[in-house]
Amino acid sequence: MKKEYKVILVSMSGVRVFNEKLLKTGLTLPGFVDRSRVIASLPSLGLLTLAAHTPDAWEVIYRELDAYTDDDIADILNEKPNIVAFSALTSRINETYELAAQFRKQGVTVVMGGLHVSALPDEAIAHADAVVQGECEMLWKILLKDYESNTLKALYSSLTEPKMAFHLEDSKVPAYDLLDISNYNRLTIQTTRGCPHDCHFCAASRTISDYKKKPIKLIKKELDKIFEIWDNPFIELADDNTFVDKEWSKDLLRLFTNYKMKWFTETDISIACDDELLELLAKSNCMQVLIGLESVNFDSIKGLDGGWKSKQFKNYSKAIDKIQSYGITVNGCFVLGFDSDTKETFRETEQFIRESHLSDVQITILTAFPCTDLYQQLKNEGRLLTDYWDKCTLFDVTYQPKNFSVEELEDEFQNLMTHVYSDEMVIRRKEIFKQTLLNRKKFIAT
Repeated sequence: MKKEYKVILVSMSGVRVFNEKLLKTGLTLPGFVDRSRVIASLPSLGLLTLAAHTPDAWEVIYRELDAYTDDDIADILNEKPNIVAFSALTSRINETYELAAQFRKQGVTVVMGGLHVSALPDEAIAHADAVVQGECEMLWKILLKDYESNTLKALYSSLTEPKMAFHLEDSKVPAYDLLDISNYNRLTIQTTRGCPHDCHFCAASRTISDYKKKPIKLIKKELDKIFEIWDNPFIELADDNTFVDKEWSKDLLRLFTNYKMKWFTETDISIACDDELLELLAKSNCMQVLIGLESVNFDSIKGLDGGWKSKQFKNYSKAIDKIQSYGITVNGCFVLGFDSDTKETFRETEQFIRESHLSDVQITILTAFPCTDLYQQLKNEGRLLTDYWDKCTLFDVTYQPKNFSVEELEDEFQNLMTHVYSDEMVIRRKEIFKQTLLNRKKFIAT
C-alpha cells in the first residue's frame, strides 16, 4: 500500500545526573555506570508498540535522541514528517518541550505521550498539538485518523474514557524490525502492565493502566520475532512486577524454557516463598531479578504500601539467600530520603549491603514523580523544589527532606554511592554473582 503520510517516533533516551559531585564520582563507579549504560541503550518499547499499531497508510521512522545536535534536528525535518511523536520521562520533558517548539515552528504537528505526559496532560498540551494520556494503542489509530481528516483534538485519554483502555489480548508484536540491532545489548518485551502494589512513591500502579497480564501465546509471538532478527538475545522484561500472579508466571517461565536466551526482570521478595517458581526461573536461564527492598529502616517501610512490604521486612536476608540458592542473582534496590530516614539509615544501609549476599545493588534517592501519593503529600506540605523536572533522575533531590538539608542528603547519598560501588565491594559482589550462577547448574541439568 502506498504510504501517504509519515510519522517519526522520537524516544528521548539517556540517563542524566545533575549533582556535579555525584556525576564526577559516578564516572568511576563500575556498577553504577554499567547499569546506566544498560538503561540508556534500551529501545522505547512503547514507541515500537505504537509503530505496530500504525495504519498501513503511514510510513513510520523510529529515532532515539540522547545527546542530540542541530544536525539531528535537521535530519528529522529533512524527512518532511507529517507528525513527530515524542515519548519522554519526566527528567527529559523540558528538553522535549524545547524540541517540540522547534518542530512546531517549522509547521510539523507534534504529539506527546508517556508517563509524564499521562500524569500532567494539561502541562503538556501547552507544548504539543495533541497529547495522549494513558494507554495509546487504541487512541493512536483514532488520533491518526483525525489528523487525516483535519480534526485533530488536543487530548486523547484512556483514563478519562474507559472504553479506550487497551486489552492485552489485542496486542501486536512491537516493530522490532525498525531497529538496527547492532546498537543494542538487549531488547525488551512486556508481559504485564501496571502493578497492584500501590507504593506511595511509585506511579506504575496508576499512571498508565490497571494491572493486567498478556496472554502467553502473544508473548511467544514476540519472542519468535526477536529470534528472527537476533541470535542468542538478552531480554529485559518491561514489567513493573512480573510475578504477582504466581500461577500465570509459571506458565510464562515454562514458555521461556523453550528459548535459548538470557533475561532480566523486576519483581518483589515474595518469590522466595515459591520453590516451584524459583526452579523454573533457574531452568529458564533468568540471569537476575531486581527486587525493591526499598529500605533497611522499618519505619520507612511500614507506611509504604499499606503494610505489604513490612510483612516481608524481617526475612530480607533469608529471602535473598533462598532466591540465589537457585542460581538467580538478586539486584537489591534501596531508596534513600524517606521522612523516617536519618544519617544512621545510610550507615545501616551500607552495613546491610556489606553483610548480605546480594549479587548486585541499586541505590536511588526518593523522587517526587507527578501523579504519586508522595508528590501530592509534598506538594500539600510545600516541600517540593521549584522547576525540578530535570532532576527526576533518581539520583538528584527534588524536595526538602525532613531530617536533612538538600545538600546534606546529596552528600550522604554520594558517600554511600562511593562506598557501595568501591572496588572492594564490586569485586565481592562479582564473586557472589559467579557463585550464584554455579548454583543454577543443578537445576538446568534436571
